[in-house]
Amino acid sequence: MPVNLAAPDPASLLPVAGVRLGIASAGIKKPGRRDITLFELAPGSQVAGVFTQNRFCAAPVTVCKQHLVSDDIRALLINTGNANAGTGEEGLNRARRTCAAVADLFGIKPEQVLPFSTGVILEPLPIDKILPALPAAQADLAANHWSEAAHAIMTTDIVAKGASRQMQLGGKTVTVTGIAKGSGMIHPNMATMLGYVATDAAIAPALMQRMVKDVADVSFNCVTVDGDTSTNDSFILIATGQAGNPEVTDAASADYAALKAALSDVAIELAQAMARDGEGATKFMTIAVEGGRDRAECKQIAYAIARSPLVKTAFFASDPNLGRILAAIGYAGVSDLDVNTLKVYLGDVLVAENGGRAASYTEAQGAAVMKEAEITVRVVLNRGSVDATVWTCDFSYDYVKINAEYRT
Repeated sequence: MPVNLAAPDPASLLPVAGVRLGIASAGIKKPGRRDITLFELAPGSQVAGVFTQNRFCAAPVTVCKQHLVSDDIRALLINTGNANAGTGEEGLNRARRTCAAVADLFGIKPEQVLPFSTGVILEPLPIDKILPALPAAQADLAANHWSEAAHAIMTTDIVAKGASRQMQLGGKTVTVTGIAKGSGMIHPNMATMLGYVATDAAIAPALMQRMVKDVADVSFNCVTVDGDTSTNDSFILIATGQAGNPEVTDAASADYAALKAALSDVAIELAQAMARDGEGATKFMTIAVEGGRDRAECKQIAYAIARSPLVKTAFFASDPNLGRILAAIGYAGVSDLDVNTLKVYLGDVLVAENGGRAASYTEAQGAAVMKEAEITVRVVLNRGSVDATVWTCDFSYDYVKINAEYRT
Protein backbone atom coordinates (compact mmCIF):
# COMPACT_ATOMS: atom_id res chain seq x y z
CA MET A 1 0.00 0.00 0.00
CA PRO A 2 1.15 3.61 -0.50
CA VAL A 3 3.31 4.99 2.30
CA ASN A 4 1.36 7.50 4.39
CA LEU A 5 -0.58 8.64 1.33
CA ALA A 6 -4.31 9.01 0.86
CA ALA A 7 -6.25 10.36 -2.07
CA PRO A 8 -6.97 14.06 -1.64
CA ASP A 9 -10.40 15.12 -0.46
CA PRO A 10 -12.14 16.28 -3.66
CA ALA A 11 -13.20 19.45 -1.85
CA SER A 12 -9.54 20.29 -1.18
CA LEU A 13 -8.74 20.57 -4.90
CA LEU A 14 -9.68 24.16 -5.62
CA PRO A 15 -11.06 25.29 -9.00
CA VAL A 16 -8.75 27.48 -11.03
CA ALA A 17 -10.52 30.28 -12.87
CA GLY A 18 -10.21 29.67 -16.60
CA VAL A 19 -9.82 25.87 -16.42
CA ARG A 20 -12.57 23.27 -16.89
CA LEU A 21 -12.09 19.50 -16.92
CA GLY A 22 -14.20 16.72 -18.40
CA ILE A 23 -13.86 12.97 -18.01
CA ALA A 24 -15.28 10.10 -20.06
CA SER A 25 -14.92 6.38 -20.66
CA ALA A 26 -13.42 5.08 -23.89
CA GLY A 27 -12.73 1.58 -22.58
CA ILE A 28 -9.19 1.65 -23.98
CA LYS A 29 -7.87 -1.09 -21.71
CA LYS A 30 -10.80 -1.94 -19.45
CA PRO A 31 -14.52 -1.64 -20.28
CA GLY A 32 -16.19 1.17 -18.37
CA ARG A 33 -12.90 2.65 -17.17
CA ARG A 34 -12.93 6.47 -17.15
CA ASP A 35 -9.77 6.92 -19.19
CA ILE A 36 -10.25 10.15 -21.17
CA THR A 37 -9.65 13.61 -19.71
CA LEU A 38 -10.18 16.97 -21.41
CA PHE A 39 -8.90 20.32 -20.20
CA GLU A 40 -10.57 23.42 -21.61
CA LEU A 41 -8.53 26.61 -21.13
CA ALA A 42 -9.87 30.14 -21.30
CA PRO A 43 -8.67 32.41 -24.12
CA GLY A 44 -5.39 34.09 -23.25
CA SER A 45 -4.11 31.26 -21.08
CA GLN A 46 -0.37 30.71 -21.12
CA VAL A 47 0.99 27.15 -21.33
CA ALA A 48 4.54 25.77 -21.09
CA GLY A 49 5.92 22.29 -20.68
CA VAL A 50 8.96 20.11 -20.18
CA PHE A 51 9.12 16.61 -21.58
CA THR A 52 11.01 13.34 -21.46
CA GLN A 53 14.50 13.23 -22.90
CA ASN A 54 14.09 9.56 -23.76
CA ARG A 55 15.09 9.34 -27.44
CA PHE A 56 12.23 6.89 -28.01
CA CYS A 57 9.77 9.58 -26.99
CA ALA A 58 6.09 8.96 -27.61
CA ALA A 59 4.13 10.44 -30.50
CA PRO A 60 2.10 12.78 -28.26
CA VAL A 61 5.31 14.24 -26.83
CA THR A 62 6.48 15.12 -30.34
CA VAL A 63 3.10 16.65 -31.21
CA CYS A 64 2.97 18.63 -27.96
CA LYS A 65 6.35 20.19 -28.64
CA GLN A 66 5.24 21.16 -32.14
CA HIS A 67 1.94 22.65 -30.96
CA LEU A 68 3.44 24.63 -28.09
CA VAL A 69 5.16 26.81 -30.66
CA SER A 70 1.73 28.31 -31.42
CA ASP A 71 1.63 30.01 -27.99
CA ASP A 72 -2.20 29.81 -27.98
CA ILE A 73 -3.14 26.49 -26.39
CA ARG A 74 -6.84 26.07 -25.59
CA ALA A 75 -7.28 22.38 -24.80
CA LEU A 76 -5.48 19.30 -23.46
CA LEU A 77 -6.46 15.69 -24.13
CA ILE A 78 -5.17 12.83 -21.96
CA ASN A 79 -5.77 9.12 -22.44
CA THR A 80 -4.67 6.22 -20.27
CA GLY A 81 -4.29 2.58 -21.25
CA ASN A 82 -2.11 3.21 -24.30
CA ALA A 83 1.15 5.19 -24.51
CA ASN A 84 1.19 5.69 -28.30
CA ALA A 85 4.96 5.20 -28.05
CA GLY A 86 7.08 3.14 -30.41
CA THR A 87 4.35 3.59 -33.01
CA GLY A 88 6.23 5.44 -35.76
CA GLU A 89 4.61 7.76 -38.27
CA GLU A 90 1.19 6.17 -37.78
CA GLY A 91 1.39 7.05 -34.09
CA LEU A 92 1.98 10.70 -34.98
CA ASN A 93 -0.95 10.61 -37.41
CA ARG A 94 -3.26 9.19 -34.76
CA ALA A 95 -2.17 11.73 -32.15
CA ARG A 96 -2.87 14.51 -34.64
CA ARG A 97 -6.28 13.03 -35.45
CA THR A 98 -7.27 13.21 -31.78
CA CYS A 99 -6.19 16.87 -31.73
CA ALA A 100 -8.28 17.57 -34.83
CA ALA A 101 -11.30 15.91 -33.24
CA VAL A 102 -10.99 18.00 -30.07
CA ALA A 103 -10.50 21.12 -32.17
CA ASP A 104 -13.74 20.39 -34.04
CA LEU A 105 -15.62 20.10 -30.76
CA PHE A 106 -14.26 23.37 -29.38
CA GLY A 107 -14.18 25.38 -32.59
CA ILE A 108 -10.43 25.91 -32.44
CA LYS A 109 -7.41 24.84 -34.48
CA PRO A 110 -5.75 21.42 -34.04
CA GLU A 111 -2.51 23.23 -33.19
CA GLN A 112 -4.25 24.65 -30.11
CA VAL A 113 -4.66 21.15 -28.61
CA LEU A 114 -2.00 19.23 -26.67
CA PRO A 115 -2.30 15.41 -26.60
CA PHE A 116 -0.98 13.14 -23.84
CA SER A 117 -0.98 9.35 -23.57
CA THR A 118 0.11 6.87 -20.92
CA GLY A 119 -0.01 3.10 -20.77
CA VAL A 120 1.36 0.22 -22.81
CA ILE A 121 4.19 0.98 -25.27
CA LEU A 122 4.43 -0.44 -28.81
CA GLU A 123 0.69 -0.68 -29.44
CA PRO A 124 -1.34 1.52 -31.83
CA LEU A 125 -3.49 4.24 -30.28
CA PRO A 126 -7.13 3.03 -30.47
CA ILE A 127 -8.69 6.14 -31.95
CA ASP A 128 -11.76 4.10 -32.84
CA LYS A 129 -12.45 4.09 -29.08
CA ILE A 130 -11.10 7.53 -28.19
CA LEU A 131 -12.84 9.70 -30.78
CA PRO A 132 -16.40 8.57 -29.96
CA ALA A 133 -15.77 9.32 -26.25
CA LEU A 134 -14.77 12.95 -26.78
CA PRO A 135 -18.29 14.47 -26.90
CA ALA A 136 -19.06 12.88 -23.51
CA ALA A 137 -15.86 14.37 -22.07
CA GLN A 138 -16.82 17.77 -23.44
CA ALA A 139 -20.31 17.49 -21.96
CA ASP A 140 -18.73 16.69 -18.58
CA LEU A 141 -16.60 19.86 -18.46
CA ALA A 142 -16.70 21.57 -15.08
CA ALA A 143 -14.35 23.73 -13.03
CA ASN A 144 -14.51 21.40 -10.00
CA HIS A 145 -13.58 18.12 -11.72
CA TRP A 146 -9.95 18.07 -10.62
CA SER A 147 -10.45 15.02 -8.40
CA GLU A 148 -12.21 13.10 -11.17
CA ALA A 149 -9.38 13.96 -13.55
CA ALA A 150 -6.75 12.84 -11.00
CA HIS A 151 -8.44 9.43 -10.93
CA ALA A 152 -8.91 9.24 -14.69
CA ILE A 153 -5.21 9.69 -15.53
CA MET A 154 -4.04 6.87 -13.23
CA THR A 155 -2.43 3.69 -14.58
CA THR A 156 -0.77 1.46 -11.95
CA ASP A 157 -1.23 4.19 -9.33
CA ILE A 158 -3.15 3.04 -6.28
CA VAL A 159 -3.92 6.55 -5.05
CA ALA A 160 -4.97 9.59 -7.07
CA LYS A 161 -2.59 12.53 -6.70
CA GLY A 162 -3.69 16.15 -6.40
CA ALA A 163 -2.89 19.27 -4.39
CA SER A 164 -3.96 22.91 -4.10
CA ARG A 165 -2.66 26.09 -2.53
CA GLN A 166 -3.81 29.71 -2.32
CA MET A 167 -1.66 32.79 -1.82
CA GLN A 168 -1.75 36.55 -2.06
CA LEU A 169 -0.04 38.08 -5.06
CA GLY A 170 -0.24 41.78 -5.87
CA GLY A 171 -3.18 42.15 -3.51
CA LYS A 172 -5.17 39.35 -5.19
CA THR A 173 -5.92 35.80 -4.12
CA VAL A 174 -4.16 33.36 -6.46
CA THR A 175 -5.03 29.66 -6.68
CA VAL A 176 -2.69 26.83 -7.67
CA THR A 177 -4.03 23.31 -8.29
CA GLY A 178 -2.26 20.32 -9.76
CA ILE A 179 -2.71 16.63 -10.48
CA ALA A 180 -0.23 13.97 -11.52
CA LYS A 181 0.06 10.28 -12.25
CA GLY A 182 3.07 8.10 -11.75
CA SER A 183 3.93 4.95 -9.86
CA GLY A 184 6.41 2.99 -11.96
CA MET A 185 8.85 3.76 -14.78
CA ILE A 186 9.77 6.81 -12.74
CA HIS A 187 13.19 8.40 -13.06
CA PRO A 188 13.89 12.00 -14.02
CA ASN A 189 15.39 13.30 -17.15
CA MET A 190 12.91 16.14 -17.11
CA ALA A 191 9.79 15.17 -15.23
CA THR A 192 9.01 11.55 -14.92
CA MET A 193 5.25 11.14 -15.22
CA LEU A 194 2.26 13.11 -16.39
CA GLY A 195 1.76 16.26 -14.33
CA TYR A 196 -0.50 19.27 -14.77
CA VAL A 197 -0.33 22.35 -12.55
CA ALA A 198 -2.59 25.32 -13.19
CA THR A 199 -2.82 28.76 -11.66
CA ASP A 200 -5.04 31.77 -12.30
CA ALA A 201 -2.07 34.09 -11.77
CA ALA A 202 -0.99 36.40 -14.58
CA ILE A 203 2.59 35.77 -15.68
CA ALA A 204 4.35 37.11 -18.76
CA PRO A 205 4.53 34.58 -21.61
CA ALA A 206 8.30 35.09 -21.81
CA LEU A 207 8.68 33.75 -18.25
CA MET A 208 6.53 30.63 -18.59
CA GLN A 209 9.23 28.27 -19.88
CA ARG A 210 11.66 29.41 -17.21
CA MET A 211 9.01 28.93 -14.54
CA VAL A 212 8.05 25.41 -15.60
CA LYS A 213 11.73 24.39 -15.63
CA ASP A 214 12.39 26.04 -12.25
CA VAL A 215 9.46 24.16 -10.74
CA ALA A 216 10.34 20.82 -12.36
CA ASP A 217 13.94 21.02 -11.16
CA VAL A 218 12.92 21.13 -7.48
CA SER A 219 10.08 18.63 -7.72
CA PHE A 220 9.57 16.11 -10.50
CA ASN A 221 13.27 16.08 -11.29
CA CYS A 222 13.96 14.95 -7.73
CA VAL A 223 12.06 11.67 -7.62
CA THR A 224 12.86 8.13 -8.71
CA VAL A 225 11.06 4.83 -8.25
CA ASP A 226 12.96 2.39 -10.45
CA GLY A 227 15.54 4.27 -12.54
CA ASP A 228 13.53 3.93 -15.78
CA THR A 229 12.80 7.17 -17.65
CA SER A 230 9.45 6.88 -19.43
CA THR A 231 8.84 7.57 -23.10
CA ASN A 232 5.86 9.81 -22.30
CA ASP A 233 6.93 12.07 -19.42
CA SER A 234 5.27 15.48 -19.56
CA PHE A 235 4.87 18.30 -17.07
CA ILE A 236 2.60 21.14 -18.10
CA LEU A 237 2.19 24.52 -16.42
CA ILE A 238 -0.94 26.56 -17.14
CA ALA A 239 -1.47 30.21 -16.18
CA THR A 240 -4.90 31.61 -17.07
CA GLY A 241 -4.25 35.17 -15.85
CA GLN A 242 -7.75 35.49 -14.36
CA ALA A 243 -6.80 36.23 -10.75
CA GLY A 244 -6.41 39.93 -11.53
CA ASN A 245 -2.90 40.27 -10.09
CA PRO A 246 -0.44 42.61 -11.83
CA GLU A 247 1.33 40.47 -14.43
CA VAL A 248 4.58 38.95 -13.18
CA THR A 249 7.17 40.20 -15.67
CA ASP A 250 10.53 39.97 -13.89
CA ALA A 251 12.17 36.67 -12.92
CA ALA A 252 14.19 38.54 -10.30
CA SER A 253 11.12 40.01 -8.60
CA ALA A 254 9.58 39.08 -5.26
CA ASP A 255 6.32 38.22 -7.04
CA TYR A 256 8.08 35.70 -9.28
CA ALA A 257 9.74 34.11 -6.26
CA ALA A 258 6.45 33.95 -4.35
CA LEU A 259 4.57 32.40 -7.27
CA LYS A 260 7.38 29.94 -7.93
CA ALA A 261 7.27 28.90 -4.27
CA ALA A 262 3.54 28.20 -4.43
CA LEU A 263 3.80 26.29 -7.70
CA SER A 264 6.80 24.35 -6.40
CA ASP A 265 4.99 23.50 -3.17
CA VAL A 266 2.19 21.82 -5.14
CA ALA A 267 4.61 20.10 -7.51
CA ILE A 268 6.76 18.78 -4.65
CA GLU A 269 3.70 17.30 -2.95
CA LEU A 270 2.77 15.57 -6.20
CA ALA A 271 6.32 14.33 -6.80
CA GLN A 272 6.61 12.92 -3.29
CA ALA A 273 3.22 11.26 -3.74
CA MET A 274 4.61 9.33 -6.70
CA ALA A 275 7.42 7.91 -4.57
CA ARG A 276 4.99 7.14 -1.75
CA ASP A 277 2.81 5.31 -4.28
CA GLY A 278 5.71 3.62 -6.05
CA GLU A 279 4.71 0.22 -7.35
CA GLY A 280 4.68 -2.07 -4.34
CA ALA A 281 6.27 0.54 -2.05
CA THR A 282 6.42 -0.05 1.70
CA LYS A 283 9.00 2.62 2.57
CA PHE A 284 9.36 6.28 1.57
CA MET A 285 12.98 7.41 1.56
CA THR A 286 14.48 10.88 1.46
CA ILE A 287 18.09 10.95 0.24
CA ALA A 288 19.72 14.23 1.26
CA VAL A 289 23.24 15.00 0.09
CA GLU A 290 24.79 18.02 1.77
CA GLY A 291 28.01 19.98 1.59
CA GLY A 292 28.75 19.39 -2.09
CA ARG A 293 30.63 21.61 -4.51
CA ASP A 294 27.65 21.91 -6.84
CA ARG A 295 24.08 20.64 -7.17
CA ALA A 296 25.01 18.28 -9.99
CA GLU A 297 27.38 16.18 -7.88
CA CYS A 298 24.96 16.16 -4.96
CA LYS A 299 22.16 14.83 -7.17
CA GLN A 300 24.56 12.38 -8.82
CA ILE A 301 25.33 10.79 -5.47
CA ALA A 302 21.72 10.98 -4.26
CA TYR A 303 20.46 9.19 -7.36
CA ALA A 304 23.14 6.51 -7.15
CA ILE A 305 21.77 5.63 -3.72
CA ALA A 306 18.10 6.09 -4.59
CA ARG A 307 18.08 3.90 -7.68
CA SER A 308 20.28 1.10 -6.36
CA PRO A 309 18.29 -2.17 -6.33
CA LEU A 310 20.51 -3.45 -3.52
CA VAL A 311 19.83 -0.40 -1.37
CA LYS A 312 16.11 -0.49 -2.14
CA THR A 313 15.72 -4.19 -1.34
CA ALA A 314 17.61 -3.75 1.93
CA PHE A 315 15.15 -1.06 2.96
CA PHE A 316 12.23 -3.32 2.05
CA ALA A 317 13.67 -6.00 4.32
CA SER A 318 14.37 -3.45 7.09
CA ASP A 319 17.92 -4.78 6.95
CA PRO A 320 20.64 -2.29 7.97
CA ASN A 321 23.01 -3.63 5.33
CA LEU A 322 24.33 -0.10 5.00
CA GLY A 323 27.53 -0.96 3.16
CA ARG A 324 25.30 -0.88 0.08
CA ILE A 325 24.86 2.87 0.60
CA LEU A 326 28.62 3.36 0.80
CA ALA A 327 29.09 1.33 -2.38
CA ALA A 328 26.54 3.50 -4.22
CA ILE A 329 28.28 6.68 -3.09
CA GLY A 330 31.56 5.28 -4.31
CA TYR A 331 30.36 4.37 -7.80
CA ALA A 332 28.29 7.52 -8.29
CA GLY A 333 30.97 8.94 -10.57
CA VAL A 334 32.36 11.84 -8.53
CA SER A 335 35.96 11.07 -9.42
CA ASP A 336 37.73 13.24 -6.84
CA LEU A 337 35.48 12.37 -3.91
CA ASP A 338 37.44 11.86 -0.67
CA VAL A 339 35.46 9.20 1.21
CA ASN A 340 37.54 9.83 4.34
CA THR A 341 35.97 13.25 4.86
CA LEU A 342 32.30 12.44 4.37
CA LYS A 343 29.73 11.28 6.90
CA VAL A 344 26.63 9.11 6.39
CA TYR A 345 23.58 9.25 8.64
CA LEU A 346 20.57 6.95 8.78
CA GLY A 347 17.92 9.17 10.33
CA ASP A 348 19.80 10.84 13.18
CA VAL A 349 22.22 7.93 13.58
CA LEU A 350 25.81 8.45 12.42
CA VAL A 351 26.66 5.33 10.41
CA ALA A 352 29.96 6.06 8.69
CA GLU A 353 32.85 8.52 8.97
CA ASN A 354 36.61 8.55 8.33
CA GLY A 355 36.17 6.10 5.48
CA GLY A 356 34.42 3.38 7.50
CA ARG A 357 31.94 2.44 10.17
CA ALA A 358 31.41 5.10 12.84
CA ALA A 359 32.78 4.01 16.20
CA SER A 360 29.50 4.95 17.89
CA TYR A 361 27.28 3.02 15.48
CA THR A 362 25.52 -0.18 16.52
CA GLU A 363 23.48 -2.61 14.43
CA ALA A 364 20.57 -2.16 16.84
CA GLN A 365 20.47 1.58 16.05
CA GLY A 366 20.32 0.91 12.32
CA ALA A 367 17.68 -1.81 12.69
CA ALA A 368 15.44 0.53 14.69
CA VAL A 369 15.52 3.21 11.99
CA MET A 370 15.03 0.71 9.17
CA LYS A 371 11.70 -0.42 10.65
CA GLU A 372 10.21 3.04 10.13
CA ALA A 373 7.94 3.72 7.14
CA GLU A 374 9.69 7.03 6.34
CA ILE A 375 13.47 7.14 6.46
CA THR A 376 16.04 9.82 5.69
CA VAL A 377 19.55 9.03 4.49
CA ARG A 378 21.95 11.97 4.87
CA VAL A 379 25.31 12.11 3.17
CA VAL A 380 27.47 15.04 4.32
CA LEU A 381 30.27 15.49 1.79
CA ASN A 382 32.13 18.30 3.59
CA ARG A 383 33.49 19.72 0.34
CA GLY A 384 31.25 22.70 -0.30
CA SER A 385 27.99 24.44 0.60
CA VAL A 386 25.47 23.01 -1.91
CA ASP A 387 22.73 20.51 -1.07
CA ALA A 388 20.29 18.34 -3.06
CA THR A 389 17.44 16.05 -2.06
CA VAL A 390 15.90 13.10 -3.89
CA TRP A 391 12.81 11.06 -2.94
CA THR A 392 12.41 7.37 -3.62
CA CYS A 393 10.87 4.15 -2.30
CA ASP A 394 11.91 0.58 -1.64
CA PHE A 395 11.62 -2.46 -3.94
CA SER A 396 9.18 -5.06 -2.70
CA TYR A 397 7.95 -8.40 -4.03
CA ASP A 398 4.92 -6.56 -5.37
CA TYR A 399 7.05 -4.39 -7.67
CA VAL A 400 8.03 -7.49 -9.63
CA LYS A 401 4.47 -8.85 -9.57
CA ILE A 402 2.90 -5.59 -10.77
CA ASN A 403 5.32 -5.22 -13.66
CA ALA A 404 5.24 -8.91 -14.58
CA GLU A 405 1.46 -8.66 -14.91
CA TYR A 406 1.31 -5.14 -16.40
CA ARG A 407 -0.27 -6.20 -19.72
CA THR A 408 -2.61 -8.84 -18.27
